[in-house]
This record gives sequence, structure tokens and C-alpha cells, in this order.
Amino acid sequence: MKWDDGLNRIFEVQENIKDIHPFIEKLFPVTVAENDRIFIFEPELKEKKYIFVKEANAPLKIPKGVRAAFPLECYQNKMSCVITAEVFDNLFGYVEIFHEFMHCMQYELCEIRIKNNLKIFQKALLKKDFNWEIEYSFPYNNLEFENTYSSFLKSVYDKNYKDIIEDKKRLRRILNDEDFEYMTMQEWKEGFARFIENKISKKLGFKENRYGSVKPFTRISFYVGGEGYIKFLTAIEPDLAIDIEKLFHKMMS
Repeated sequence: MKWDDGLNRIFEVQENIKDIHPFIEKLFPVTVAENDRIFIFEPELKEKKYIFVKEANAPLKIPKGVRAAFPLECYQNKMSCVITAEVFDNLFGYVEIFHEFMHCMQYELCEIRIKNNLKIFQKALLKKDFNWEIEYSFPYNNLEFENTYSSFLKSVYDKNYKDIIEDKKRLRRILNDEDFEYMTMQEWKEGFARFIENKISKKLGFKENRYGSVKPFTRISFYVGGEGYIKFLTAIEPDLAIDIEKLFHKMMS
């Protein structure tokens, strides 16, 4: 198909970056969205190419520029990286693809098990609120939260253990249980993907992505805080970079 060259380049990029982290050694399906249709491709490891397996109606409106990962009902609810075709236009697009592959790996390893133990997830299920991860009403504008999270971002990047612990204690006091769960889930999920993304970017000669590091804070700010916290924790306990379920519980503690 017309995207074959772009898809197959994933194998070339993988070969160049596979020493960064063991998770990069696994490739996942890629779904290209175009004109309200989706086209699903699976990696053929022996031949090192992506094979077209299914075309279907898009399950929702997928705008140009989307970079996402989620299970597809039409694909037996298997996880896939979902993109639009301009991602193949430059090398950085492949950094974004591997970011989404990290979400596929999280889902495959432990994400559902983690979520099943969260109050916020159970409440969302009861409400049939399937967009809670994007649309949750978090108190970003709470002044005490803003000041504390600003301090936390500085602490993690300064590797100041004492201040990190104090900032986390303050966040625990400021936030209710569900808000703290939401923050930690986003820090773990998006922070880990950003953590790997920036390692790949460094290897390929791109600048570090620090988007979300300044106020006003949004959900994207947890990408930055999560990455910084994960860098700090994995420097102390390197196995946390692989045992990501243990990493989540460490971030919640």
C-alpha cells in the first residue's frame, strides 16, 4: 500500500535505537487513519515489514496529526498505535510512534490491573465515562497545587531527594484521593512514554521535549513531572525502568 515505505522504516529506526531500552525490541500494530477509515498493519518480524490486515470505519473522528494508542474494537480489542500518514514525513515522527508503542507495552503488561485498583477508574466505569483520562476535572488552578507542583518539577530535575519527598507529601495533603490517583496515573503513563521518547530523541539528535513544564499547568504537565520523577527513581533503583508496575506503586507511595 502507499504507506509501506513509511511503515517499514519503523524497523530501520528500531535497529538504531534498540539498545536504549528492552521495550523497544517489541513492535506493535500501527493503524493509519484517513478519510474516516482506518487501515491496520501488523509487524512481520521475519521479513521486517508491516503487513496490511484490516480496513474498517474509524471508531471516532480522528483528526490529522493524531498520535495515540488504544484498543480497537474492530481488531479484537487489541492495542494499536493510531496515527495519520504525515507522521512518516520526517524522522521525528518515528520518535512519536515509539512513544505510542510504550503505551501499548504498558497496556499489555499491567495498565488494566493498575487501573482496576484505582477509585477514580471504578467511578468512571460506573458512569461509563470512557474519556476520563483526557477530560477529568483536575484542580490545576488551585494556587496551593500550582506552587507545590512548580516546586516538585524543580526538585525532580535538581535531583533533590529531600525536596521531592516533601513536595510529594504536600501534594498528598492538598489533593483528595481521586485527584492524587489521577495525577500519579498520568505521571506514570505519560511520564514513562516521555522518558523513553527523550532517550530516543537524544540518540537521534533531537532536543529534549520539555513541553508542559510551565504554568498554567494542564494534563501535559504530568508528562514532564512524571518523566522527571521516573528519571530520579530509576537512577536509584534501575530495575524500576523495566518493572513498570512496581514503578507505578513506587510513584503512588
